[in-house]
Formats: sequence, C-alpha cells, structure tokens
Amino acid sequence: MLVSLRRGYGNLVTSGGELILLLIGLKTESALGMFVCVALMTPLSLFAWTSAYRRARAVDDTPTSKVASAAQGYVELIGSGKPLGGAPLISPLSHLPCLWFRYTVERKDNENKWVQEDKGESDASFLLDDGSAECVVDPDGAEMLVTKKESWIQGDRRYTEWLLIERQTIYVLGQFATRGSVDLDLNVAEDVKQLLSEWKTRPAELMQRFDLDRNGQLDLKEWELARAQARREIMANHRELRASSELHVMHLPDDGRLYLISDLAPEGLVRKYRLWSWFHIAIFFAALIALPILWGMESL
Repeated sequence: MLVSLRRGYGNLVTSGGELILLLIGLKTESALGMFVCVALMTPLSLFAWTSAYRRARAVDDTPTSKVASAAQGYVELIGSGKPLGGAPLISPLSHLPCLWFRYTVERKDNENKWVQEDKGESDASFLLDDGSAECVVDPDGAEMLVTKKESWIQGDRRYTEWLLIERQTIYVLGQFATRGSVDLDLNVAEDVKQLLSEWKTRPAELMQRFDLDRNGQLDLKEWELARAQARREIMANHRELRASSELHVMHLPDDGRLYLISDLAPEGLVRKYRLWSWFHIAIFFAALIALPILWGMESL
C-alpha cells in the first residue's frame, strides 16, 4: 500500500490532480459543486507544492558521489545502466531488452473512451556503473521518473511502455549500503606467518629475493626485510579480497526520504520539480481567491 502511494505521488506532481477536480467542478454546473471541488483543490495543491519543492531541494542539495568512495547513507549516484548477471529483462509489449519497464494496456469502451485493461512494472534489480565501481539498484519502492516512452495503437487497444535500457545514463537518489566485506575474518599477523612459512619451503627463491649480501644466509636485517615484504603482500591481498567481496546496493530509505530513479540529469530533475512547485502554488492561491467568490455565488 505504501509503495503504491509513493509511486502514485509522482503522478500527482506530474499530472496536476487539481485540474481533475476543476473539470469535475465544471461538470457539476453549480456554484456549490465548484465550491466543493475548489475547497478540495486547496489542501491538495498545497501538499503537491510542498512535495515538489522538497524533491527539488533533495536533488539539488545532494552532491553526486562515486560508488567506490560513497559514504554509507543517503547519496546520489549517476552512471551507466547494466543488466544484473549479464541477462537483460525483456519488455512484455515491445519485447526489447531493458533494465526496467512499466506498461499499460487500454481498450476503447462503448463510449469510445480509453479504459485501462492491464498494467505492470518490473521489480528486478540492475547495475549502475560509474567507472569507479558497480552498484546494485533495487527499484522496489522507487519513484520512477522515466522519459523514454513509446505508445502505439493496434485495433481497439492502446499500448504504452516506459523503459530504462542498457548503457543509458541513470540517476539514482536513495540509501546506499555496502555489504559483504565486514563478513570477512582476515588476520594479518596469521597470514604473514603462513606466507613466510611458505617462502621457507622454497629456500632458493627466498635467498634470491632477500639475501642482499649473497652470503648464503639471511641475517636479522634481511629477515626483517622479508617480513615487511610479506606484510605488504598480505595487506594488498586483503584489500583485493575486500573489494571483490563488497556488494554496493541502492535501496529505499528506511526514514521515508525520497527514493528516485530517473533517466534525467539532476539539473533537469530540479528544473522539472521547481516548475511543478510553481504550478501548484499558483493553483493554491487561485483557489484561495476563488473560494469566497464561489461562496457568495452560492448564497445568492
């Protein structure tokens, strides 16, 4: 339920729910009906303005991070989209390979109006690669603002599909977490000891590397050199193990903050949300002005 409300908010911001109420009011053909609809528009437009403004600020105020160095928490990432596991999704309508899809199927009713017959949306994760590392993006609960849209009509049905495709630049704002490396139980001292023991089984190679004075034996200084080199190699190996075992994930924030996935650049997103915030606040003040006028008309 909460997920559908969160996704539904995007439609509220981008479709202008106030206009729907205005059309309903006009259809009532009465001052009272219009008054009720305008009265409902007032809090709706205020809520929509607040939400659009907060979204614009969230995108504008969050700096872009790199996956490899991103802090744990609320971050913004921008990178190229890739299928998880190398196998892309196949969109159900156009049958194109993609990372994410949403679709609707509508048919004409007896009044020649389009009525929704079917809809769907993928929930499979995909990868975002920004050149520094890869991050798994879980679209569950995200507000998807996707501009790649195709619509066509076949017979008495209209098909509409939104897609994110491979290698497309994708913007994600949400909760970033790195999992996996903390589970590794790595003991530097023990691993150095084991590596030195292994080197001792190959004395010729050991002497070639660390017998600097070529006297056929390792003195204290040369043995400390071997120990330091073993430690450097173990530390490098541990870094590789941690890096290969890390799993970076973007997901829905637990605190209710905006989780946004889009194919728009952050500048375009900020501009879009600001335009909608101005639209909604204009509707709010227009409704405040109209209410006493409509009330007076009803009282006549």
